[in-house]
Amino acid sequence: MDSCYRYVLRRRRQRRFGHHGRCVRVRQPVQRRVRDNSAALSTALFNNGAWCGACFTITCDASKTPSCKQGTSITITPAWTTIAVYQAGIVPVNYRRVPCQRSGGMRFTVNGNDYFDLVLVANVGGSGVVTQVWIKGSNTDWMVMSRNWGANWQSNAYLRGQGLSFMVQTDDGRVVTASNVAPSNWWFGGTYTTWVQF
Repeated sequence: MDSCYRYVLRRRRQRRFGHHGRCVRVRQPVQRRVRDNSAALSTALFNNGAWCGACFTITCDASKTPSCKQGTSITITPAWTTIAVYQAGIVPVNYRRVPCQRSGGMRFTVNGNDYFDLVLVANVGGSGVVTQVWIKGSNTDWMVMSRNWGANWQSNAYLRGQGLSFMVQTDDGRVVTASNVAPSNWWFGGTYTTWVQF
C-alpha cells in the first residue's frame, strides 16, 4: 500500500465526494473551510482532476499518528470518521486503488448552451477513471469530446432537438456505449441515467 500525503477529516455530512461534479483538492495551507466529512486529495491522487471517479481503499497510517482507529479502512465514501477520530484533524493515510462498485448505470448531466455542451459523467464503475468521451446526436456521427475539468467533458456541437448517445472509455482501455441516453427534448441541467455500466 502506498502512502498518501494527507486527508482532511471534518464532521458535517456531505452527500457525495466532490462539489458540483468536481473533485476537491486542498492545498496547504487551507485557506477556506472544507466541508465536514470531506476528504481532500493530495496532489498524488488528484492528478489535476483526471482521477475524479477513481476508488481507493484508505486506512489511517497508525505508524505516524495515535489518532487512528486500528483495523479499519474505507473505500472512498463520506464516512471519513470511520478510520480516525474527528479531533485528529489532518491525518496521514495509506491508500490502494481498487475497482469501483457502483449501483445502477452511468449518469450524464448536460449543462451549457446551444453551442457548448458540458457533460458531467458520473457513477462510473470498474476503474472509475474516464479518459475519453464521445457524443452522438441522432443526426450526427460520433464526435470526440475534450476534458473540461475533472469528470466534465465538452463539445462545441449544436445538438438541440437530437437524442444523445455517449461512448465512454476508462483508463484500463475498456469502452462502453450508452445509446439513446437523452431523448430529443433533453434540456440543459438535466441528468440522464442509463443501465450501461463497466
